[in-house]
Amino acid sequence: MTAWDFLDRLASSFPPIVMALILVAVLVAVVIFIIGFSKHGHSFLKYGFKQMALGNSLEKRFDSLEAKFSEVKTEIDGLRSEFRTDIGDLRSEFRTDIGSLRSEFRTELATIKTNHFGHLKGFLTELTSILLDKEILNNTDKARLDNQLRDM
Repeated sequence: MTAWDFLDRLASSFPPIVMALILVAVLVAVVIFIIGFSKHGHSFLKYGFKQMALGNSLEKRFDSLEAKFSEVKTEIDGLRSEFRTDIGDLRSEFRTDIGSLRSEFRTELATIKTNHFGHLKGFLTELTSILLDKEILNNTDKARLDNQLRDM
């Protein structure tokens, strides 16, 4: 049995007026399908004629997106300026800290030099006295060494 045989049996079981009405309904449905498919494409199969006109809604959507993007851009610009200000503050604080550390280091280095050479002078004076006592040096050599130590 083919599809045509089935269609023939179905058509013969109804009276001719009912078949005429069914035929008209099928033709109207085909015409509506053609018009809807040509206007909306594949979306017509999913949504039918209940689709909104996309022209105005797309413009509204793009306008709202553009407004949101401008808000985001403004916020990013604000954050960028805050970041630059914070970086500038950090740089100045860092320079101040480095300057104070530099001066503290110089002061401490000068103190260490003074103390170190003071101890060294004392040690060398004591050493020359010991060498004089052991008669390795004479008074003239000791006086010369002491004069050199005083000049340092």
